[in-house]
Order: sequence, then structure tokens, then C-alpha cells
Amino acid sequence: MAKTVPVGVEHYKEIVSENYYYVDKTLLVKDILDSGAKVSLFTRPRRFGKTLAMSMLQTFFEDERNAEGKRIDNSHYFTGKNISSCGEKYLSRQGNYPVISLTLKEVGQPDYAQAYAKLKGIIAAEFDRHSYVLSGEALSETEKKEFRAILSKEAEESDYSGALLFLSRCLKKYHGSNVVVLIDEYDVPLEKAYFGKFYDRMVSFIRSLFGAALKTNDALQFAVVTGCLRISKESIFTGLNNLKVISVLDRNYAEYFGFTQEEVRAMLAVYGMENQLEKVKEWYDGYLFGETEIYNPWSIIRFVDDNQNTGRSIPKPYWANTSSNSIVRELIERAERNTRAEIESLLRGETIEKMVHEDITYEDIFESQDNLWNFLLFTGYLKKVAERFDGERIYLRLAIPNWEVRYIYRETILTWFDRKVRAMDRAEFFRALVVGDCPVVEAVLKDLLSKSISYHDTMEQFYHGFMVGVLSGLGGYELRSNRETGDGRADIVMFPDDEQRAVVILELKRVDKFTQMDTLCEAALCQIEEQRYDAEAKEEGYTRFVKYGICFCKKSCRVRAVVE
Repeated sequence: MAKTVPVGVEHYKEIVSENYYYVDKTLLVKDILDSGAKVSLFTRPRRFGKTLAMSMLQTFFEDERNAEGKRIDNSHYFTGKNISSCGEKYLSRQGNYPVISLTLKEVGQPDYAQAYAKLKGIIAAEFDRHSYVLSGEALSETEKKEFRAILSKEAEESDYSGALLFLSRCLKKYHGSNVVVLIDEYDVPLEKAYFGKFYDRMVSFIRSLFGAALKTNDALQFAVVTGCLRISKESIFTGLNNLKVISVLDRNYAEYFGFTQEEVRAMLAVYGMENQLEKVKEWYDGYLFGETEIYNPWSIIRFVDDNQNTGRSIPKPYWANTSSNSIVRELIERAERNTRAEIESLLRGETIEKMVHEDITYEDIFESQDNLWNFLLFTGYLKKVAERFDGERIYLRLAIPNWEVRYIYRETILTWFDRKVRAMDRAEFFRALVVGDCPVVEAVLKDLLSKSISYHDTMEQFYHGFMVGVLSGLGGYELRSNRETGDGRADIVMFPDDEQRAVVILELKRVDKFTQMDTLCEAALCQIEEQRYDAEAKEEGYTRFVKYGICFCKKSCRVRAVVE
């Protein structure tokens, strides 16, 4: 019987002890020890296994104690795992260090007071986990008093901003060994604070919290930090000369966050889904970390869990539903003409070239479109296809990674366009539409096309969706799309509630050359007559009709109508 699929399970001990399927990433231990870096910062997109990796590191390195200070042996969690065959050089480091472990992924409150209260609670919980140090004589009474104040959430903000340094020194006194510090999703509070308009206050607190623990900590053995971005300009890491940043552009550690091709192949085989490899590759593959091809692990796990033993094997946009995708929305809403053209190129499967900016702050994101494109790369909404160096700067060719991410762009564009259309005054457009006033209808459609973004698989589908969006909300009319009527399937038919008003029938065409537009408009009108698209309406008793032949070419259109 196959192991349980670990949907949403991010604790290493739970995965191993409850016999969940685990893609073995324990060699990350070896590579971190071999690197010798004092502080390693891994930047990866959300839901790419950062929290599970940190939980695994904690389980391996921690000299864990219970409430009475008795040591807990965690070595059995690594029996048979890849790290277990790497020799005594690495296994001798197992269980040797007190570990401070914080995850900041839940710090998403709407204002500073609530976010700070959440951070204070997270810090206090870590103090509680190490409250065994209060027993015995390792700490002075003054230190115990300060420890208890932080633990009870009664200390001052300055105490919490220095809490990691203080806890490190307490643990070193008790254990007699340096401390490993693990900070997961460090930049989530900064992102939430930026969009919540309290960025400066949060930066100040996080800078103090990290600066004390990572820069001036004589009790630090090493630290591992994860997030989506390298944020250095806020001085969070200023002065940290031994910081090693590993981004999606680096070759080292590429296989530890996300699933490789072989790992996906092996997992599908376990659950009898080997024949789904090409499908999941199309939907969830496409990331390139360094030079390593990587699949989205969250989506693969969800796909396998949903489809094992069902035979359906239906891909869904799992990753798209784990976040607001606000950065894509910002890109689209702020897009000027050139940016809209670049988005359309990406949606056609093409690439764009952008200069690399790794040190982006949240304040910098919207200063230029280049910064926004870089943010999309580092957060998983774009992938690197190729790179070049012109002697001074690095340039990347970027593409949309897969169908799942393409779905995010498409749905965001649809929502944006729908909101844009609903916000405009369409009274004059609707008046013109129902009486066959072609110049007004054409002018409005051209204006909207110039501001729109193509998002469908084919241009025919885009133009059809475009027209449905523009026509939605016409009071007193029911819109029917791609419905059989007469001897064919009409693109759009609009039925009025009042039989004395005209039925509006629209047949849409697309061409590649502007010179063909008039001819295709006439062909569309002929098709309406030949296929009897008015038959259903006539059977229902309607007697008045406005029939449109509309031909699109790029960002333009031609409109012809027959009024009966």
C-alpha cells in the first residue's frame, strides 16, 4: 500500500513518524556543513518546501530537551535517509546544537500593532520551548527574570527585538555549545507591512531582531534563513560579511527546494500514475533553479493526492489558490502600452529580456517595470530561460513557467478587464449597439482593445471573451454565447426582455492583415443569414434584429451592421 500523500504537512518528524511519502532532501545537511557559511539565505518562491526543509534541519541538528531538560534522541528520524550514508563527519554533528527556530509565514496582520503582537507570540513560544533553561544554575537570576518577562509577553518591544540574541546566549550557557538559528519566511512580515502601509515600522523591528542575532552574536554556530527575496537595502543584513545568498539563479542547492524530474517520476510511479508525467510536466514543471529543472512541489503533491486511484488525472491550478497573487495584479493594473505588449508575448509562449536586480526591496518594486519583472522572477511567476552578460550587467530571458502560472495571469487579466469595463460609462455604447450605430460601437471597441491584454490560447478565443466582457451588464438583455441556433452556432446572441426591442446577433472574425477586415465583416454578415442565426429568436416571436459582422485585427476592429 502506497504511503499517504503529505498534503500540507510541513513538519519533518510528522512526515517520518506517520509514514507519509517523503522526497528525501536530507543531503541539504551535508551541503550546508560543507559550505561553512555562517549565515545562508535561501530565496525561493512560496510553497516550494522551505518550511519542511527547515524542520528537517532542526530535527537533525537540535540537542532537543523536554520540559525537565532531559535529552530527546531524534537520530531514528534519519534512519535510511540519504544523509545517513554520508559518514561520521556529518553524523557526528547530529543532535549537537541548541536550535532557535522561528517561522514568520503567519505574520500577515493588517496593522503594526496586530503584526507585532503576532511576532511577540512567536518569539514567546520559542522561549517556552526552551524554558528548561530556567532550571539549574546556568542562568543568573537577572537573566531568568528577563527570560520570564519575554516568555509571559510582558517585556518591552526593545526586549523582543533583541530576544534572539538573548536566547542564544542563554542556550549557550545551558548547553555549553553554540546555537543554530533557523528563520523561515523572514520577508513575509515585510511584504504584508508594505501592502498594509506600515512598512517602515516593521523594517525597523525586523532589522533589530535579525541584526542582533546574526551579526553580533558570539553564541552563533551558523544560521539558515529562507524567504522569497533578498532584501538588503533596508539594512537588515548590512554588515553581515559572511552572508551567503542562494537565489533561484544559483546552481548550488538547486535540487533542495521543489522536485526534480526524477523525483516526480518516482512519486508518480509509486501511485500508479506514470502515464501522467507529460501532463504534470506541462502544468507544474518549467522552473529553472540554476541549471536544474524543477517542478512545483505543492502542485505535484496536490495533483497526486486528488487523482490517485480515481483515474481522472485532472490538472488544477493548485499553487494559484495559495495566495492573493497581488504582484501579478499590480503588474497588470500598472501596465503601460509596452508592458501590455510584453505580457501578451509571454502569454503566447514567447520570452522577454530583462536586466537582473537581485537586491529588490518592497519599496523598490514599483519604481520601475524592470524591478517588477525581477520580483515576478524571484517569486515564481516567471522563469529564467537564458542569460547573457554584456560586460557590465546580467540580462535574463524570461518566460511563464507552465500552464498553472499562465492560468494566474489569465484569471488576473479577466478580473482586471471586467472591473475596468464595469467602471466605465457604457450607456452611449449600449444605445449605439441596439440601434446599429456602427461608428460609435467601433470607436468604443477600438479604445478598449488598445488598453486590453490578450490572454487566451488563440486570438479567436480572446476576441470572443473580450466581447462577452464588454457586453455583460446590458440591462434588459440576456446574453447567449456559442449556442446552437438555426443551422449553426452563433458567436453571441442578445435577447431582450421586451419582444418589441431588437435582438442583437454578433458574428466575430479575426484576420492578420488590416486590408482583410472589410471583406471578413461582410462574410460574417453573410454567415448570420446562411446559418439562420435568427431562427431561434423568430420562433420565440421576436421580429426586430440588429446583426453585426465584426472583424478584429490586432488592436483594431471593423464593425458592420444590418438593421431589420
